[in-house]
Amino acid sequence: MHELGVVFRIIDDLTEVGKENDIQKIHSVTLQLGEVSGVIPSFLTDAWKWAAAKTELMKDSELIIENLPAVTYCEDCKKEYSTVEHGKICPYCGSEHTYLLKGNEFLIKEIAAT
Repeated sequence: MHELGVVFRIIDDLTEVGKENDIQKIHSVTLQLGEVSGVIPSFLTDAWKWAAAKTELMKDSELIIENLPAVTYCEDCKKEYSTVEHGKICPYCGSEHTYLLKGNEFLIKEIAAT
């Protein structure tokens, strides 16, 4: 379960932001999580609850996850399609000359703090 390691990294980053901006309490954190990022949202939420409770800055804070769909682009027919539904092969022309446009993101979008 690498989600716990991911949460520790987020907490480290937020702790640094808190120090730099004289933040006393973080109430919520919004993450953008790509559909094929390899992170399981429910595991991430469980790890967050456990780890955040151990810090004064983030104790009782809420983790909000925005899921971003995975989209692949076909270089041959120039169309975009759902990666999860169709994989690497373009459903329009059958080409394998495709690449992931978006869907593997893992970004801190917003921090609500006082």
